[in-house]
Amino acid sequence: MATILVMDHSGDTRQHFNPEDSEQLTWAHRRFAELTSDGYTAAVRRTSGEVALVRALDPTAGETLFYPRLVGG
Repeated sequence: MATILVMDHSGDTRQHFNPEDSEQLTWAHRRFAELTSDGYTAAVRRTSGEVALVRALDPTAGETLFYPRLVGG
């Protein structure tokens, strides 16, 4: 199972999907597009331990983290 982890003002929400299931994978791609179009940034942790920004869903990533755009002022 892969996880979409969304951070927001209320904490975090985890949504799991099976990348081997075509319906769930389609849902995950749509969810990725929805969150990034809402201004969230997506990141994954690589096997080396580095964190990398991603612009498309990587279904092989165990966890994709979405965090909101920071607003300063």
